[in-house]
Amino acid sequence: MNFKDIHIGFLINQRVTESGIDISRICNFMKCTEKEVNEMYSQKSLCTYLLLRWCKLLHYDFFRLYSQHLILYAPPAAYNKDTKTSILPRFRKNIYTKEVIDFILELVGSGEKTIYQIIDEYGIPKTTLYKWIKKYKETDR
Repeated sequence: MNFKDIHIGFLINQRVTESGIDISRICNFMKCTEKEVNEMYSQKSLCTYLLLRWCKLLHYDFFRLYSQHLILYAPPAAYNKDTKTSILPRFRKNIYTKEVIDFILELVGSGEKTIYQIIDEYGIPKTTLYKWIKKYKETDR
């Protein structure tokens, strides 16, 4: 999965295919026509209301794709500059999913990127990266 370039319509279409959900059920749930559903499949982005409806219908958190994008590609300093208190929930940035860890370890394992490139580009702490390498090399044995 390429978290850098997310084409949400394509991913929704892929999930629909995997799930085998009938188009009439989709149209009924989304309250739209088959033509509108097919148009959504071709769109690179969707409004959050529609995306939330797709998440509920397909039992898949499509928003997490964007969260993973932020974890990998947003500079960590951008999240720490806001010292004002806010009524909005505050999320920790350093929660990595198994998919992100696998993605990073694959980059290192294939030689596509060095450890220092990973640290610089994705802002993953050096100790965290070395712990992942040690932990997942032990489980591969």
